[in-house]
Amino acid sequence: MTALILALIAGAVVGLMLGALGGGGSVLAVPALIYLLGFTPASATTASLIIVTATSLTALYAHARAGRVRWKAGAAFAAAGILPAAVAGAASAHLPQAVLTLAFAAIVALSALKMLRPADTARPKDGGVRPGKAAGAGAALGTLTGLLGVGGGFLAVPALVTVLAFEMEAAVGTSLLVITANSLASLATRSGTAASVDWALIGPFIGTAILGAWDGKRIAAKVSASHLQRIFAVVLLAVAAFMLADAVT
Repeated sequence: MTALILALIAGAVVGLMLGALGGGGSVLAVPALIYLLGFTPASATTASLIIVTATSLTALYAHARAGRVRWKAGAAFAAAGILPAAVAGAASAHLPQAVLTLAFAAIVALSALKMLRPADTARPKDGGVRPGKAAGAGAALGTLTGLLGVGGGFLAVPALVTVLAFEMEAAVGTSLLVITANSLASLATRSGTAASVDWALIGPFIGTAILGAWDGKRIAAKVSASHLQRIFAVVLLAVAAFMLADAVT
């Protein structure tokens, strides 16, 4: 019963994060599954992808209704990451769990620090977008999704802002399209692990995450983009610090 309650609470928080910020769901889901629900890092990353895929689809629908999804640019960005996500997903099964945990925490910390730098959140003044750079960023996100079991939203949002010159609101909505595509590609290579996931906990987790995503979308409409980005970065730093401390002790 305690595990079920924790799953319900964690799911609600993950949903709020995805709905409001267009990312960060897996950043919270993975440590919650490991430290609260007793999953191994390998099973937690797979379960996280299942949770984030379901929740992202719900949040994507909500943002699309509000006109905050740029479908053409988002699809092209996501397409660059699909193959890397699948390849990295297959490779992740052969890496030590401690390595995955440390890599996960390090990537989260770097992303948070990047978002806290004002220069990195400014859009290009000339409005130009380099297709090669956009494709490279999309491929990098796909690789991280497959390798670490993250949807990639915590990197997709700043990438869409800096590389494709999106405003924050459009970046949040469009990142959900990228998250969904990358997560599905990675899950395709994890069918064996997915079969062993504890659905008695994952089901309720997904349910409250979906409900939270709708509330998160309403929060995004009321809070300024700069405040959302600062909240996002602070949460990421806190999660990274906790995981790094646990991994080295």
